[in-house]
Amino acid sequence: MSRLIELREKQARLISEARERLDEIKADTTEARAKELETAHDAAMAEHDRIGALIEREEKLAAAEKRIADARAARRPGAGDNHSADAGDETAKAPEYRDAFFAMLKAGGDLSELSPEMRALLRQGASEFRVQSTSNAAGGYTVPTTVAALVIKSMAAWGPMYDPGVCTEIVTGGGESIKLPTVNDTSVTAIANTEGSALTDSGAKDVTFGQKSLDAFSFDTEFVRWSWQLAQDSIINMEQLLADLLGERLGRIANSQLTTGTGSSAPNGIVTAASAGKISASATAITSDEVIDLQHSVDPAYRASPKCRFMFHDTTLQAIRKLKDGQNNYLWQMGDVRSGAPATLLGNPYLVNQAMDSIAANKKVIVFGDFGKYFVRKVGAPVIGVLRERFWPDLGIAGLIRFDGELGDTAAVKYLKTSNT
Repeated sequence: MSRLIELREKQARLISEARERLDEIKADTTEARAKELETAHDAAMAEHDRIGALIEREEKLAAAEKRIADARAARRPGAGDNHSADAGDETAKAPEYRDAFFAMLKAGGDLSELSPEMRALLRQGASEFRVQSTSNAAGGYTVPTTVAALVIKSMAAWGPMYDPGVCTEIVTGGGESIKLPTVNDTSVTAIANTEGSALTDSGAKDVTFGQKSLDAFSFDTEFVRWSWQLAQDSIINMEQLLADLLGERLGRIANSQLTTGTGSSAPNGIVTAASAGKISASATAITSDEVIDLQHSVDPAYRASPKCRFMFHDTTLQAIRKLKDGQNNYLWQMGDVRSGAPATLLGNPYLVNQAMDSIAANKKVIVFGDFGKYFVRKVGAPVIGVLRERFWPDLGIAGLIRFDGELGDTAAVKYLKTSNT
């Protein structure tokens, strides 16, 4: 816990340093000095984000270590266990690396068959001492080559739109079309009534209904095949690794489609479906006034929703962090790093979505509004399947997903678009 507190305090210091750099930029600051200060600000914020990723990993690691400790405690014999050694018995011999290595071979490379102690020994590697050297002919042929039981995976954030709780989620067992009735009566008012006169019955005030549809579009990863020799020989559980990677591929396509899907034989992405809120004056930059204008282009009824938020690309967030309002206050607020409270923009939470465009000419770079009005329809859960007969003796794995997305009320979410010139 002290490690997490230390990291969060460092984040707070970086925020203070970054803001000091921007505050030094005045009207009479030279262009070169202003550029130097902005570069220092960006470096501090990059370090802030790096530490944020470390905090997330530390929290996950702490949770994993707790699960392992709990599992070991559950397996440890109690004081009254008849398997516990008597006081005069010899203490059971702890496993050595060679024991773990041969146990792994016996299990066909499946590390799940090994005890946690043996898996830990394999990760540490061999630490045996020999009289002869470890060169090949002098004894090196007897030294096993150890491969870490993990794979370093390159990472890229792919966005939040498929996550439960971000939008309104509808999960169904089948893929039949779901119809969503809509009505917009916000521009219609009542009229003055004259005493003794008949009520008007012209039909001009009749309510007009509409309809949106949620279908079930299918996406797949294609088959990935691997040999039976690799399945037997690899220290990595190849089936589990491939399943994880294909699951991430399904997550990427879902986020991309729910963000910028065309709505034609595909989900209607939230950026595509949103209505215009603000057009920036520049093709390559946005201002604080324009972000405020976007926020107020959405009716206060939607802004009161607990799911009201901003969403943009990470490079857009970088630009927003430097913006101030007319009272010289930053639009972006760090939040409470000690309690883990999230950062906000103009008092609203925000989402970073790498499927959105960065700031460039004629791009929708920010969306804002009530994400609860965007419906994500999921048919069951994503499926990862392994075929053991079709490709025999090799194996094949593939992933499938079915979903759709639609903005039920286009007034609820609006976008800020950059100028096309």
